[in-house]
Amino acid sequence: MPHLGSVKSVILGLVVLWGLAAVVLSFRPGGLRAQFRLMARRFRLALILTGAFLLASPVLALTLSGSNLRNGASTVLAALLAVLFLFLAQDPPVNS
Repeated sequence: MPHLGSVKSVILGLVVLWGLAAVVLSFRPGGLRAQFRLMARRFRLALILTGAFLLASPVLALTLSGSNLRNGASTVLAALLAVLFLFLAQDPPVNS
């Protein structure tokens, strides 16, 4: 089965990527456990903002159905939610 060589390479690359991520995260302040907690917090925030986009996007499409602003409004909404994510997903200050 010569075509499985590329599949094995992809799987090996994913394993190396996970290992490298674990090593890098364990060097950060608070250790690996704190980094996974922050990752879960960011994931929940991303799910909430995605839900907000999925709820607001059809509302914008219906209210601006005859306008040329329809596509632009969705783009602006996505950009605003992305900026909101960048501000809310920052690491909390480390108590020293």
